[in-house]
Amino acid sequence: MDPKDNTSTASCTSPVYVHNPHLDSLKDDILYHFSLGTGTHNLPAMFGDVKFVCVGGSPWRMKSFIKYIAAELSMEDPLSEYPNICAGTDRYAMYKVGPVLSVSHGMGIPSISIMLHELIKLLHHAHCTDVTIIRIGTSGGIGLGPGTVVVTKQSVDATFLPKFEQVILGKTVVRNTDLDQSLAEELLQCSKELNQFKTVIGNTMCTMDFYEGQARLDGAFCSYTETDKQDFLNRANEAGVCNIEMESSVFAAMCKLSGLRAAVVCVTLLDRLKGDQLSSSSEVLHDYQQRPQVLVSCYIKKQLKAKAARS
Repeated sequence: MDPKDNTSTASCTSPVYVHNPHLDSLKDDILYHFSLGTGTHNLPAMFGDVKFVCVGGSPWRMKSFIKYIAAELSMEDPLSEYPNICAGTDRYAMYKVGPVLSVSHGMGIPSISIMLHELIKLLHHAHCTDVTIIRIGTSGGIGLGPGTVVVTKQSVDATFLPKFEQVILGKTVVRNTDLDQSLAEELLQCSKELNQFKTVIGNTMCTMDFYEGQARLDGAFCSYTETDKQDFLNRANEAGVCNIEMESSVFAAMCKLSGLRAAVVCVTLLDRLKGDQLSSSSEVLHDYQQRPQVLVSCYIKKQLKAKAARS
């Protein structure tokens, strides 16, 4: 089903779309990497109230986030350990409190892509509507000091073009990587209201790996010089790139296809123009990693407060 097919309906809600006619012929849809399925779980009962989904690489970080947002929303349970809904698998972790779902996605495009396929189907099967999804994570900055939070305007590839390419049946398919600009502006406004750390909106470069793809000099292999590296990063900066990570392009492409309102919020752990390795203490890095959580929590609280005021 295409989002355009729904524009003439009277409903103002936005469903989560899938684009696969073969799903209709499945008796049960097994979400293998979540250890969930339509035949084994009542997905509407479990997830039908979800309005906000936050995804991040580390299972530990996503459990930390669900504990944090539970406290911020006054939904914490002192006796709860916030069980992993995906405990039947070791691929991903999933936690839920109220209308907020927190899911780990692993590292890199292939891992987050697998997770998103099953997450989008889960939200679709659960009949969720008006869902906002935000990736929270870490990144390397370009010309930005450590601890700066970057809200992605557009995800670009390693040639600075706003596209995601995937080979399907031997043919290259190119997909759009635009993100919701109004959501990005709302997140920036939340940061201004918090006034706790610097936040900017800019392009994010998504690469296929952590070392050579990001022009690092400290990998097992390196065929370029420091001058080559600096030239590449400066060209990226001139193209509007503020930070580098490894998931935003496929995240943006898949969320756009499914009609999900999406944003990427990543903190910079270092300025890549000044080095490749992290020198900050573990305490400082932990503080940096909390910043996207703080910002996104502020946004969710603000949205829920506005909804309560309207009802």
